[in-house]
Amino acid sequence: MKESEKIDEYILQHIDQESDYMHRLWRATQLHLLYGRMASGHLQGRLLKMLVGMVKPKLVLEIGTYSGYSGLCIAEGLPDGSHLHTVEINDEQEDFTLPWFQGSPYADRITMHIGDAMEVVPRLGLQFDMAFIDADKRRYVEYYEMVMKHLNVGGYILADNTLWDGHVVEEDTHDAQTLGIRAFNDHVAEDERVEKVILPLRDGLTIIKKVKVKNEK
Repeated sequence: MKESEKIDEYILQHIDQESDYMHRLWRATQLHLLYGRMASGHLQGRLLKMLVGMVKPKLVLEIGTYSGYSGLCIAEGLPDGSHLHTVEINDEQEDFTLPWFQGSPYADRITMHIGDAMEVVPRLGLQFDMAFIDADKRRYVEYYEMVMKHLNVGGYILADNTLWDGHVVEEDTHDAQTLGIRAFNDHVAEDERVEKVILPLRDGLTIIKKVKVKNEK
């Protein structure tokens, strides 16, 4: 076992345990879906729950539902009366994910939407206190700017995979997803509307706080 794997295992042994329900969802994701690694998993799931509990948002937006693991962790952290709207572009994903939402203790806190988030979110007519972006890396800048229009000042954006397995520092790459993440990281770094920090957790997690609207001094 590599040293990094030992550290990962040590961390998992010293944080809140994964519930049986979430472990079964994780296993089902790995067995029945392509690219099971895309699911947030134990460590990131516990972090999402804790961050939500700290911010106490009334409305949360998730772009990229996938198997529902991250959505359930977000919903678990929500205070009473709060709600998660999660958007998945792949309509074939609904048959797998929706039953996991419906069978959880947090079913009444989650609404799943099928479609392109760029079209779905503006139609909702809602302002959010937190958003989690974990979708097509090539469109991260596009998602970010759309979300910013629907995010309250003081609200947070969590963007997943922002180190992209280290590929962001490769000098010679033509991979569209790597280039998309790079463009997003550069865009956020230069955005004076927000405060931001990148955590080297799993594949990179950027925490972004909207502190002002555009051109506000």
